[in-house]
Amino acid sequence: MSGVQNLTVTKDEADIRLDRWFKRRFPHVPFGLVAKLARKGQVRVDGARVKPEDRLQPGQSVRVPPLPDPGELKETPSLSREDAAFARSLVIYQDEEIIAFNKPPGLPVQGGSKVTHHLDRLLDAFGRGEERPRLVHRLDKDTSGVLVVAKTAQAAKRLSKLFQGRDLKKTYWAVCLGVPAPRVGEIKGFMKKSSGGEGDREMMVPARHGEEGAQYALTRYAVADEAGRRVSWVLLRPETGRTHQLRVHMAAAGHSILGDGKYVCDIPTPEGLSRKLHLHARKLEIPRPGKKPLVIEAGLPAHMIDTFDALGLGPRADLSAVEAVLE
Repeated sequence: MSGVQNLTVTKDEADIRLDRWFKRRFPHVPFGLVAKLARKGQVRVDGARVKPEDRLQPGQSVRVPPLPDPGELKETPSLSREDAAFARSLVIYQDEEIIAFNKPPGLPVQGGSKVTHHLDRLLDAFGRGEERPRLVHRLDKDTSGVLVVAKTAQAAKRLSKLFQGRDLKKTYWAVCLGVPAPRVGEIKGFMKKSSGGEGDREMMVPARHGEEGAQYALTRYAVADEAGRRVSWVLLRPETGRTHQLRVHMAAAGHSILGDGKYVCDIPTPEGLSRKLHLHARKLEIPRPGKKPLVIEAGLPAHMIDTFDALGLGPRADLSAVEAVLE
């Protein structure tokens, strides 16, 4: 077991998440242990407490507590052929910089307490060590659709900055309860993570400007089609990337996303429809220097296809016109 180390973040590690930094520097240390050490304050950055998802900047000093030797940890089992084949089956686009997946609903992006089957683990199918792809953004466990990973550190840095800004366009498809009015608009305000009492660490609640932990969020939306005022097909364009942003905003507007048991509204769910979350990251438009943007689209999951078919959503919609009003 090594002693305490104070390591300096390099230029190549700019904007990398703390947990990913550990993965690079200490590949044998599992995510769960990093999260535990950060929670206990044993991992610090420039003397301050941090979370696994916090991003690092060049020149910062990371306090690394004594870590177990590789032989002291349970060896992470290698991927089975079935898992590797499953990972490859999710690929919808690949080039020298990125791999894009159509993430199915129910598959977590990262591991955690009692979570051992997740997309990050499946990345072992594409390489180990420095060859291993790097996560640059997340989708909720129950949200499906386009998720990209970077093949190189340079690509990871560029994509991370794009996801933090507004140059990268994300378009989601959702089936919502009722029909938003007006049919085209935006939802904005401040939100923060709940804490204390009945607080769920992954529950977002409304907040006031200036309140500790408050983050501004903006979502543009447009109704593409509806089924007798009971439900609607809504295109969503998040201009910011807050936790659960789209789910929070649609519930706040009084039109929760079908299947969302956490952020609810007063409109009842029609009988006979799947209770899975109907939120899908349909399209990602990635700007490229000197080239046209790279457009990646992901097909709908089975439960959303069934709902579209059952309600007759889609045939009447002029999708190009709906997308145009989101620009």
